[in-house]
Amino acid sequence: MTLDPRTPVIIGVGQYNHRADGLDDAMEPAALMERAVRIAAEDAGLDGPPAADSVRVVNIIGWRYRNPARFLAGRLGIEPTELAESAPGGNSPQSLVNRTALDIAAGGVDVAILAGAEAFRTYMRARKEGVKLDWPKGADDDHPVRLGEELDMNLDAEKARGIVMPVQIYPMFETALRAAAGRTVTEHQAHLGKLWSDLSHVAAGNPNAWIQDPKSPEEITTIGPKNRMVGFPYPKLMNSNSDVDMGASIIMCSVEAARRMGVGEERWVFPHAGTDCHEHNYVSHRDTFARTPAVELGGARVLQLAGVTIDEVELLDLYSCFPSAVQLGAQSLGVDLYERQWSRTGGLPFCGGPWNNYPMHAIATMVGELREQPSARGLVWANGGYATKHAFGIYSATPPADGFRYEYPQDEIDALPRRDLATGADAAGPADIEAYSVMFSRDGEPETALAACLLLDGRRAWGTSSDPAIAAAMCDGEWVGVTVRLDSDGTLLV
Repeated sequence: MTLDPRTPVIIGVGQYNHRADGLDDAMEPAALMERAVRIAAEDAGLDGPPAADSVRVVNIIGWRYRNPARFLAGRLGIEPTELAESAPGGNSPQSLVNRTALDIAAGGVDVAILAGAEAFRTYMRARKEGVKLDWPKGADDDHPVRLGEELDMNLDAEKARGIVMPVQIYPMFETALRAAAGRTVTEHQAHLGKLWSDLSHVAAGNPNAWIQDPKSPEEITTIGPKNRMVGFPYPKLMNSNSDVDMGASIIMCSVEAARRMGVGEERWVFPHAGTDCHEHNYVSHRDTFARTPAVELGGARVLQLAGVTIDEVELLDLYSCFPSAVQLGAQSLGVDLYERQWSRTGGLPFCGGPWNNYPMHAIATMVGELREQPSARGLVWANGGYATKHAFGIYSATPPADGFRYEYPQDEIDALPRRDLATGADAAGPADIEAYSVMFSRDGEPETALAACLLLDGRRAWGTSSDPAIAAAMCDGEWVGVTVRLDSDGTLLV
């Protein structure tokens, strides 16, 4: 096949974990990224980092450089014409690949370095010890080019009820999924234990995973000092693990540039297709907690663009910050979680959850596997927010017949059904619970009940309770479908 010289291709990938003994030997995020880029350059067979015309960094949570791409470029000794940073969100690494592939194909970029890192383990250790880290920061007016869609995902009414964190909302998706599946609480916990045990065994075989200790289903589900309940029904081992110092990098370029740099074709992996989309911005307006229509549409579209069915995609990495995320994704894409290996890495609990950058590790791992299986296709689904923002990519070491193809089908998703939210006196009265969670104290006590409820007219309303007796009661049995009362300030009464 004669390739268009502007065809985008991945030529090198790198991953780096740093397990510092303390603060003295810790590495800042820019240093982690530098290490990952140098590994990626070596992976491509280059003598050092390429003279990229664009350095694109995934948004960093644990340290505000202001313009992290400038610090990375300085460490690499290169002077790119573009210094860029992604929008926040776990979808952003795949979105960056999609954007970069489009820019390369259009001729706007020839060689790009994509990188991301978090040193959140060190950052939190320093906070606990009362130590001020001396990592650098840029000037207030040093602004990178912003890539990706900034999306407001927190409605004022949600903030007023204190419903703002993923650890609160993903468990609500889980209870809705459990009810939809018709499982008892005990049966569903066993189901989750099996899924997450399998995930831990994938991580055990991944040399780049943070936790390589395989867990049994019983270890996953049994509550204890090292596995406290966080947000019912999720103990700690079912939550994303942000207590990591990890970096990853991808080097992308045109086929023409790859040949010019002398990168062997056995190292090339091609993005075939990509899509980006999001659910209705606010969880309050979702039609249901048990489906992700944007994943259904965005996933189907990327498969169509690549000319394959989900059953013809040999390698999968489904985003797995919490069990509900991967179940929603698998359900939407048509993936049987018991029949297929759905993670390449061990996911965010075991490979590691470096906030927005996990999918870069997934893509890097996928690239390595695809080189070993040149005719295979791989799909990466990346997710941000509260199962809100989605990015999809299909890859292969075999070049695409029609070049990289991309769509952003947001208009179709925006037209899908949504619910209105009732608040204040308008929401007072009887309501049926559709999804719920109970947040636990660090001492292991249930302390706050959170419930998404449906009023008789189909509108949604939020109910919360800080009554320990109600919180404890809602950890016993199935509460989806139970009729409760809401007062005018949103307090849940049972």
